Amino acid sequence: MVNRLAGETSPYLLQHRDNPVAWYPWGPEAIECARLEAKPIFLSIGYSACHWCHVMEHESFENEAIAALLNEHFISIKVDREERPDLDHIYMSAVQMLTGRGGWPMSVFLTPDLQPFYGGTYWPPEPRMGMPGLGQVLHGVADAWLNRREDVFAGASRLTEELQRASDPGVPEEISRELLDHAAAALERQFDFQHGGFGQAPKFPHSLDLQVLLRHWRKHRQDGVLSMVRLTLDRMAAGGIYDHLGGGFARYSVDERWMVPHFEKML
Repeated sequence: MVNRLAGETSPYLLQHRDNPVAWYPWGPEAIECARLEAKPIFLSIGYSACHWCHVMEHESFENEAIAALLNEHFISIKVDREERPDLDHIYMSAVQMLTGRGGWPMSVFLTPDLQPFYGGTYWPPEPRMGMPGLGQVLHGVADAWLNRREDVFAGASRLTEELQRASDPGVPEEISRELLDHAAAALERQFDFQHGGFGQAPKFPHSLDLQVLLRHWRKHRQDGVLSMVRLTLDRMAAGGIYDHLGGGFARYSVDERWMVPHFEKML
């Protein structure tokens, strides 16, 4: 099995040229190989400055046992999101629809016709911190492809239809009061009333969620809703997620108190 990334120009792809994984760059050769061999595609998307992309490479893509699983059961394609933002957008939408969250490295399983059917972001090589291990995921997907392929194709078709429906702008509609109330109630259930923000560590700013709360407050003038926004912004501004020297905010906080930043700013 040959790794085909040595001839690429992307720094991110070149970082993976010595992996034991038989990586292909995105292109007709990889897609045709998946069709001829009737194998699913393992699509990995990242970028050179991504911390967890480097972690996953070291832990999993340099791991001979995991590479053997990928090489036996999948056609593995590596994509630099800075070279192909179009692919990143399409398949990130799929991962977000499947899991409710997104990020990089992005890991997506596709049919040979490029329809996504399963995906996630970073997976450790072995189960850890409530996450399945990549080896466990690969075994599960390979088994589903071998023994329940019709179900895989049916799920891929449903997901593709949902993605197409979501990408159709249609006729803009005014957001109903009921929908806004429902969204605000859901956000309140996830809110961290001690530190601000939503959920637990790692904690992201989620600016769109704060905008939903502000729109809800503008309609109802509920002080509690405005307090949620203020608490979040005050704690972020006082915490380590804010760069007190250079300005701007890190992509997320490693801890739930906004104190330890992930040292990466997204432009």
